[in-house]
Amino acid sequence: MPRGDAGAWVTGLGATTPLGGDLATTWAAMLAGKSGAAVLDEEWAAGLPVRLAAPMRVDPAGAMRRTEARRLDRCEQAALVSAREAWADAAPTGVDPERVAVVIGTGVGGVLSLLGQDDILEASGPRKVSPHTVPMLMANGPAAWVSIDLGARGGAHTPVSACASGAEALAYGLDLIRLGRADVVVAGGAEACLHALPLAGFAQMRALSTVNGDPDRASRPFDADRDGFVLGEGAAVLVLERAEFARARGARPHGVLAGAAVTSSAGHITASDPAGQVRAMRGAWESAGLRPTDIGLVHAHATSTPQGDLAEADALTEALGVRAPAVTATKSMTGHLLGASGALGAIVTVLALRDGIVPAVRNLDTPDPAIGTGLDLVTGPPRRGTWTAGLANSFGFGGHNVSLAFTAAP
Repeated sequence: MPRGDAGAWVTGLGATTPLGGDLATTWAAMLAGKSGAAVLDEEWAAGLPVRLAAPMRVDPAGAMRRTEARRLDRCEQAALVSAREAWADAAPTGVDPERVAVVIGTGVGGVLSLLGQDDILEASGPRKVSPHTVPMLMANGPAAWVSIDLGARGGAHTPVSACASGAEALAYGLDLIRLGRADVVVAGGAEACLHALPLAGFAQMRALSTVNGDPDRASRPFDADRDGFVLGEGAAVLVLERAEFARARGARPHGVLAGAAVTSSAGHITASDPAGQVRAMRGAWESAGLRPTDIGLVHAHATSTPQGDLAEADALTEALGVRAPAVTATKSMTGHLLGASGALGAIVTVLALRDGIVPAVRNLDTPDPAIGTGLDLVTGPPRRGTWTAGLANSFGFGGHNVSLAFTAAP
């Protein structure tokens, strides 16, 4: 069997993030070490204990017709923009629509529409509520709209597993291809919940950074002074194809999703569990037919919370041993995109393998001494090298653990 045929070829990539309205802009900003964090100056944020966030750099509504945008929640808009970019990048030809599936994960779905329409209900009564409310707030909305837009009739699926949703969507997409249920899968994640309620809830948990006066330096994964994450928004989508199908049409892959593993910790509702994370990483490279010594780089989940980063560092050290791969954490630049973060981390891993360059961890001035010396954290300028395989990790509230194993293009 030719190399890469056991996995899914990654033939299309798309994203809209706090760093850019498309993937090329986002990737260039990551390599330049830029930050998408900002201070919220809207009136609704004035009384919040945390006024930091990382909004999308480009309003996704501006990339579509006004009549179309009005029917979509902001997370649906982001998913559609990213899926269109990824689909255009892949440019699949000769595919049966019944062999095209969509898997778009989200952590909370259309919460902006839910809360916004509730405000209208209370202020003006039920007759002023939008008839588009339910399709806008439902969690499966992003997957549904993408499937409609692309004419994909092979199934539209929505994993909802908190911050692991986007990564779990890719694992599900790989399963669909391996099981022979699809030739092409459009998979990823979308999230847009910059609103007073989610920000207040995370703040009450003490999960958010409180460096209100210096947003560019607030997200600092693995740093000794980290104090929480910056809430972000955006979407990231990959086109996965069955290797034989992609080769037959002459596709040129960016890389290969070679393996994936999904585990559940079955413990605390919010606390990280290194044991479950280790099982996910080991399951991913075993699913790909790899060994731990094959893993040259890791995109860490690394949200910049004190306990979460430490737990993942312990898991990485246990899983990969003393021969540590290069570890990056781009939430230091984008903030935490919740349900979209795993898909964006997957794209970063694919591009790092393809281009031979890994973005550095921003704001990592003093590595936490509790992490020890077992991790080869990428600091300073981006690191260049030649790697054949990498992992992208995602972990979510509820004990969701997902690890994806990628290999370089065959």
